[in-house]
Amino acid sequence: MFKEVDEEFVRDVVKPRSRRSHKGENGVVLVVGGSWLYHGAPFLAAMAALRTGVDLAYIAAPEKVATAIRSLSPNLIVLPLTDMKLTRGAARRVLKLLPEADSLVIGPGLASGSEPGIEVVVEEAAAQGKGVVLDATALYPGILAKVRGRRVVLTPHAGEYRRVFGRQVPEELELRASEVRDRAQGEKITILLKGWVDVISDGVDVAVNRTGTPAMTVGGTGDILAGVVAALLAKGADPFKAAAAGAWINGKAGEKAAERHGLHILATDLIDMLPEVLKPFDRVE
Repeated sequence: MFKEVDEEFVRDVVKPRSRRSHKGENGVVLVVGGSWLYHGAPFLAAMAALRTGVDLAYIAAPEKVATAIRSLSPNLIVLPLTDMKLTRGAARRVLKLLPEADSLVIGPGLASGSEPGIEVVVEEAAAQGKGVVLDATALYPGILAKVRGRRVVLTPHAGEYRRVFGRQVPEELELRASEVRDRAQGEKITILLKGWVDVISDGVDVAVNRTGTPAMTVGGTGDILAGVVAALLAKGADPFKAAAAGAWINGKAGEKAAERHGLHILATDLIDMLPEVLKPFDRVE
């Protein structure tokens, strides 16, 4: 009924890098998120994308937290937005960056009430064929009509899944897999349902990922997952493969962080472990 995500699956998704590649050719990710309370969420997603091997990561965030985000790392390019919510006006500013990006993460840390701006960005990004990862605030019922049939991955946990689809997630794995497949098929999107076992489906194929650790209940690991999936989309993977491989990579990073720190990991520990997880897949051609 479903396939297990393993190293062989991930190796097929993580493509070799060209010896002649130049800056920008290995993917550019744009993260749209952040608020006065959650300035760290878009940072985690963007840094995860960089550690997954993209060349550039942009963050579009409210100007009141943009300086704080900039101070966290010189590796990020931060676009300040005038409003605390993603209003339509703020969204139009984000659209100016779309030509630079191969994929987007929308939602981490965004203030509630950002739905109008989310829809502006999602519709234009999808129309341009960009890969899009929707997480957190970007997961609400009205978004489904805007993403149907597009290169989009939704990354809900059980509570967000219920909010988006109005359906309870079954406890039994086989029933969870059937539920996710049916919803993905109906909406013509890819769903990555996060849990103790992740379930991924594009409505045709179904995969489960068993990597991870209970230590990953710490805040921010979902933001990192979104960044990893976006990086794989930016490198050309299709949404189903990007989501399934991203879940495996994220879980392995959590396992390695827990080996070092036990049940006391931070989300940033996963970012530090991403190169260790991905290095065995490195190839240059």
